[in-house]
Amino acid sequence: MKQQLSNSVLYLMSISAGLVVANLYYNQPLLHLISETFDVTEAAVSNVALSTQLGYAFGLLFIIPLGDKISNHKILKYDFVVMIMALLATAFSSSLLLMIISSFFIGFTSAIPQLFVPMAAQLSTDKGRGRAIGIVMSGLLIGILGSRIISGFVGDYFGWRIMYQGAALMMLVLYVFLHLKLPRLVPDYKDSYGKLMTSIWYYFKADASLRLAALRGALAFAGLSAFWTTLVFLMEDNFGYGSSVSGAFGLFGIFGAIGATVVGKLNNRFDKNKIIIVSVMILIVSWLIFLFSGHSIIGLAIGVILVDLGLQALHITNQNMIFSKNPEARNRVNTIYMVSFFIGGAIGTTLGAYAWERFDWTGVSALGLLLSIVIMLVHLVFRKKQ
Repeated sequence: MKQQLSNSVLYLMSISAGLVVANLYYNQPLLHLISETFDVTEAAVSNVALSTQLGYAFGLLFIIPLGDKISNHKILKYDFVVMIMALLATAFSSSLLLMIISSFFIGFTSAIPQLFVPMAAQLSTDKGRGRAIGIVMSGLLIGILGSRIISGFVGDYFGWRIMYQGAALMMLVLYVFLHLKLPRLVPDYKDSYGKLMTSIWYYFKADASLRLAALRGALAFAGLSAFWTTLVFLMEDNFGYGSSVSGAFGLFGIFGAIGATVVGKLNNRFDKNKIIIVSVMILIVSWLIFLFSGHSIIGLAIGVILVDLGLQALHITNQNMIFSKNPEARNRVNTIYMVSFFIGGAIGTTLGAYAWERFDWTGVSALGLLLSIVIMLVHLVFRKKQ
């Protein structure tokens, strides 16, 4: 008999997704402080963000498919042990190299929120699936944006190490709540882990709409990662502000996150291809605003609201489409989509740092604009294959 998804469990998953995914992004407003601690360049310290995102992509690839084979409670138990150890190792790192390594394991273990998205889809009715995904994704995006606000403030007033110590304690408390309240799901898949992983390639080859969704998500997140990685440098160089102001820009992005619930409901009422086109148009407009806002706080704030709203609308629609088509393998298709998504983020981080060093904010904005235009082109060309 199918378990029902209560609102209390749905919001627990949403809050948990936000708190765990925040671990990935604490470093972005802190990069300047970390570079000063270890006396390294801005390009070198950006490898901390890159390593975290690559770790997340590997976690998505090797951990999340297990959601189709192993009890969610068992996965959480082992994952949280490693996660807390990685956060503490980062907090007490004595060199940039050690921090880069421990950051990889923070990213690797923080893939867990992507178990909650297919879980919400599985426990929901067809009619309520878009709403459930939207609520979980709202929590996730608020966690991403809120993490920058918190870490920017903590970094300025208490130092970046305190941020990671506090995060480790927070994860310990969160695990207790999840252990007590989260429904226990035991999947039916009986084959080996090797066959489970092999089947991922099957779904990738067989589903053209999944490949297109993965590409759209990767390109969009590459742009957003380029923005957040370089914003702290823009604030320092053009405005003379510290990490707390850079992190505070997350407040504007939260407006986009709140819109996720609305987008989830719209997915049940309107053509998804039209929602995607509108989402990408919002992304293009946001990057045009960024292009002319290198010395305007107001312009940057408006751009943040729009870029997060556009990405969130695109992201939720992508996931709703792939989950609807592959109900028997939601964790595996989510793995394909999210691995692509965060590989895009890692590439965007690298390209953003390069664009900043060579062309300053104009280069970063032009990069985001180009990526958004490419999303529109590939969608218009290949959408009929969905």
